[in-house]
Amino acid sequence: MGKISDKMKAVAYLRTSSATNVGADKDSDRRQREAINSFAKRAGIAIVDEYYDAAVSGGDAIESRPGFAALLDRIESNGVRTVIVEDATRFARELLTQELGILALIGRGVTVLTATGEDLTNTDDPMKVAMRQIAGAFARLEKARLVTKLKKARDNKRKSGLKVEGRKSHAELKPDVIEVARRLHRKDRKGERRSYREIAAELAQRGHLSAKGTPFSPSVIKTMIGR
Repeated sequence: MGKISDKMKAVAYLRTSSATNVGADKDSDRRQREAINSFAKRAGIAIVDEYYDAAVSGGDAIESRPGFAALLDRIESNGVRTVIVEDATRFARELLTQELGILALIGRGVTVLTATGEDLTNTDDPMKVAMRQIAGAFARLEKARLVTKLKKARDNKRKSGLKVEGRKSHAELKPDVIEVARRLHRKDRKGERRSYREIAAELAQRGHLSAKGTPFSPSVIKTMIGR
């Protein structure tokens, strides 16, 4: 590995897979921390923060880990572009999950170093290159599947008549006002129905106003009654 600038800053990432290995009196996180700090000191790197996924299995999806998610948030917010781990298994023991985590960091311009000085983001290992490509394709497939799934759910809600998104209707915001407007509309006066403007005026007289504090417009009254 080449010479590292003494001005470089990095964050540390730790993971323990079992709750029995979590705690100040346990050696897993202490061992990882000591290895990372020792390497950083030799390399002239300043560890500015630490992120830790405690009792998280190496088989758990990388995107579901709170410590890793917080790590990504930190990277995106303050410009630190180096992450140090004890070794690649701290991401996961399964190679595909390892590569998904490393890919997430590569996509943010991050260099991932191990406590032995290995650069996990820069490799010419044919197996790792192939796995990285597979992991990338898998991540894109999952994203596309999620988008399709969400769209299908929205379409099904629309077909069932449920409101999916956008501003809430007057019926949702003021159901009691809707009922009053409908009663006024049904009530005949000399055989005639009130106009929308007359209903709006009657509602205003009873204290029912728009969000702006003005009487409802005739078009709004029409929408209310028509629901």
